[in-house]
Amino acid sequence: MLDHVGILVADWNKAKAFYDAAFVPLGISLLMQVPEEYTGGAKVGGYGKGHPDFWLTEAKDTGPGRHYAFASENRAAIDAFYAAAMAAGGRDNGAPGLRPHYSENYYAAFVLDPDGNNIEVVCHAPE
Repeated sequence: MLDHVGILVADWNKAKAFYDAAFVPLGISLLMQVPEEYTGGAKVGGYGKGHPDFWLTEAKDTGPGRHYAFASENRAAIDAFYAAAMAAGGRDNGAPGLRPHYSENYYAAFVLDPDGNNIEVVCHAPE
């Protein structure tokens, strides 16, 4: 249903460093940055695997935090994401584990990014 989403970040360099590190276990990387002459001077960049589908835009007012869930094909990548995100300055919002109150095989981890966005990685596959 969605093609891409974006969030506002207060400090481009801090957010970029966080996502650069946290996304490595998921195979996600920064694929492009929009030239600032097209953004009114703001830093804007898109992360993804084949095409940019998660965008960061530097802004003075980021507003309240939001929730984004990224799919993982396996639980090991979720564990690695959580460790990388925490090492990159993320804040714990739910360590890796099963969430049976959602569904039997819902394995996820939740980390707050530097701007307070709740970033989740989830796998629905059994083991």
